[in-house]
Amino acid sequence: MTRIISGFAGSLRLAVPPAGTRPTSDRVREAMFSALDARGVLPGARVLDLYAGSGALGLEAASRGAAHVTLVDKATAAHRVTNDNAARIRKAAPRGVTLEIVVSSQPVQSFLGGGRDSRGGAKWDVVFLDPPYDLGGPELVHNLEALVPRLSPDAVVVVERSARDPEPAWPVGLELDRRKDYGETAVYYLSPTASAHELQVASQADA
Repeated sequence: MTRIISGFAGSLRLAVPPAGTRPTSDRVREAMFSALDARGVLPGARVLDLYAGSGALGLEAASRGAAHVTLVDKATAAHRVTNDNAARIRKAAPRGVTLEIVVSSQPVQSFLGGGRDSRGGAKWDVVFLDPPYDLGGPELVHNLEALVPRLSPDAVVVVERSARDPEPAWPVGLELDRRKDYGETAVYYLSPTASAHELQVASQADA
């Protein structure tokens, strides 16, 4: 079990898939969200949690004020657990709070390659990528390349990797703000560059 750290669902326990996932520790999640809270990006945000596992990162964002959260993980066990956890968060939401949580069982690259979503191409404000540590660097870069055209101008992308791995080669359209290490875990905070807008325009023209 893991738990929501803060917000309206603070201390609510979440189930984790029985195997095949590596949940982010409470310590690392708390540090991540302290950084995001300092930027003031969560209230009303559209949040995307890729390789979601239990959904703890996206659901933590929901508890702290995000308006929309999409959780993506192709594993059957993760999909079932994440649906249950999302239901717990919806039930805990205070009356009058507008909160939308969507759970997708698509592979990450398929989801990102799907073009505009059902809301007319609305962009993501906060994105979490916490893939398995054995996910290859090229595949991670492909994920990020597909993500760039779908980011809002002031978006924050949070990538979690093994601290032992070399820093990924960030694609055109994203730049590193900072890296923080927590034991065996490295957390990278990325932002769209000026060229990201050009990629968004090109993507819309092709749609």
